[in-house]
Amino acid sequence: MSAVTSSLSKDQQKKLLSLLGHVRLHLLYKASVHDFTAAAFHSHCDKQGPTVIVAYNAAGFVFGAYTSKDYTQSGEGVNDKEAFLYSISADRKEPLRWQVSAEQCAFIDGGTGPNYDALEFLHGDKPEFQSKPGTSFKFEAAAMHGEDLALTEFEVYRVEGLGELLEKPWRNIQWTPERKQQLLKVILGYKPDIKTIHQARVLLVGPVGAGKSTFFNSINSMFRGNMTCQAIAGTADKSVTTQYRTYTIKAGKGGGVVPLILCDTMGLEEKADAGLDIEDLVNIYKGHIKDRYQFNPSNPLVVDAPGYKMQVTLNDVIHCVVYVVDTCKASLLSQKMLDKFSAIRKRANQLGIPQILLMTKVDEACPLVAEDLKNVYHSVYIQKKARELSESLGIPLSCVLPVKNYSEALDLDQDSDILLLTAVSQMLNYADSFFENQVIEEQEVNDQLELYISNDQTRPNLTNSN
Repeated sequence: MSAVTSSLSKDQQKKLLSLLGHVRLHLLYKASVHDFTAAAFHSHCDKQGPTVIVAYNAAGFVFGAYTSKDYTQSGEGVNDKEAFLYSISADRKEPLRWQVSAEQCAFIDGGTGPNYDALEFLHGDKPEFQSKPGTSFKFEAAAMHGEDLALTEFEVYRVEGLGELLEKPWRNIQWTPERKQQLLKVILGYKPDIKTIHQARVLLVGPVGAGKSTFFNSINSMFRGNMTCQAIAGTADKSVTTQYRTYTIKAGKGGGVVPLILCDTMGLEEKADAGLDIEDLVNIYKGHIKDRYQFNPSNPLVVDAPGYKMQVTLNDVIHCVVYVVDTCKASLLSQKMLDKFSAIRKRANQLGIPQILLMTKVDEACPLVAEDLKNVYHSVYIQKKARELSESLGIPLSCVLPVKNYSEALDLDQDSDILLLTAVSQMLNYADSFFENQVIEEQEVNDQLELYISNDQTRPNLTNSN
């Protein structure tokens, strides 16, 4: 299936947003991808809250309808005083808008395509619509759609309000050069509690396109002092990363090694036979997969196969798992993807591996953050997304961290660096928790051994989970 992306141009999106106010649009349904049928529309758009229809025709018109109500296939007329029809055309500077007439039904909530009295979309399960005189909305056909009734594309977006900025941030952070230097000093001076380990090994896991490889490149760029692109990153609908990679980071060109190894993986996909397999992931957790192993989603790595590392130490296992999620798509994660995350978390918990969640692309998700990254913890919308991800993925809110990767910039930015460094600092803190547990387990084993010696009892089964 092709990547589901918006067909709206920047100018068209700007004009549409001028009608909707301070909101964020999430693409739910695209007919050229999901099919031009009522069933496909309802499977993606029912019970999604406020939505806006965006229809396209060959005459160059972009038009549709907004409703604040749910589609539920109730078979009844729905009253919605906030509903309106609109039309955007390249030859008009401003979009046209027709509000629903007072006391009139906005749309018929049936099993057909969306039916807004005078406009019925996906008529006959075809890429076309009906336009007829109605009582709910008063418009001229020529102004609405140029009387071209064939659809070249048809999309539906969920409309989410962004809210205003919080007076007080929901998390305190210092945006100063001194804070950046303090974080750098702490990270570069980090030493694990176990003397035989010199670097914390952190695994990045997330859906295709979430920004895992870009996150590594951003961290690497920050410590190098200039933009780098060591990990392959892109925007394809299939995972660009096909190998397991372990990356070390140097502080400056030719400088010392940062006490952190970032491990990059193939992206997660909904289908069981696509993307990173959970059994491969468990082998990564346990340190059994070698660097540059080529993933095969249909055939997970098995013992004795090329790429399988039999003998492992605590240096090889994963010390912290970092889930990476695109903030723009946080509310669009499918149940299949949430189930996959749940399975992954369960296996990580069984192995006692601490976990963190990174929210990437916060600037793309909220225009207020795009204007000034310092608004990230003042943004009502980002706070809402953080809570949603915390609840849906089972990650404590304190473990959810927003970041902005370097994906377009040519120069480093202090505010972006501070968010990235804060995330790295937390990864090292959580890796410490893993090491402390190993020390405790080792002490428990020693205590059992001492008890065995003193009591002259049968030697207990002393095994190390790692």
